[in-house]
Amino acid sequence: MSELLSRTSWPFPDIGQLEGKHVAVTLLNPDGDADDLYEVSHAREEYKSLWKYMHAGPFRDKENMHAWLSERNRREGERFYSVVSKDLRKKVGMIGIMNISTTDGRAELGTIWYSPLVQKTKVNTEVTYLFLRYLFDDLKYRRIEWKCDNQNESSKRTALRMGFLYEGLFHQHMVVKGRNRDTAWFAMLDSEWPERKANFGRFLTEENVSLTRLNSLLSPERK
Repeated sequence: MSELLSRTSWPFPDIGQLEGKHVAVTLLNPDGDADDLYEVSHAREEYKSLWKYMHAGPFRDKENMHAWLSERNRREGERFYSVVSKDLRKKVGMIGIMNISTTDGRAELGTIWYSPLVQKTKVNTEVTYLFLRYLFDDLKYRRIEWKCDNQNESSKRTALRMGFLYEGLFHQHMVVKGRNRDTAWFAMLDSEWPERKANFGRFLTEENVSLTRLNSLLSPERK
């Protein structure tokens, strides 16, 4: 028999800003953010590769990127944010809370990209941790999802490193930039969060700690 839940609704995420040791996160402001975000993602030709698996980009110019950011902000029921690296003192990427269901206590972290300037640093990890902590601890959400193109090996590794569990492959799920996209599906549940939270805490505060190793010691399957 299915468990009868004690609640039937959850708050809509209403984050103005989040702050950690390495990052500050604020609501996306296309007018104020477009120039910086364009610079850190287009300044060099090799930077443009970060858009390979995104639904849009790279962009012809700042105006086109501004138009895309503005379109993101107009999407009903979703929230998008710019990320500042405290070390570099500049905006270095963005993240969104998407597919929010307040009747199910569910949301997705998506439209995530970071400039090569901060890749392989703790920026992405701390941003993900701050959002998970807010959604699980403050709003008591039941499930957070992570989805990516199945060819995006880096994103799949990142999902597993963060403690999300692989749930399956959606074949011919989307058409992106004129190409078929099979979507790899990952998720983390509220029951799994306490152990992952502890591992995030160790990684973000201790030296020479591998988050991949810590989370690999957890059960790779759900009971």
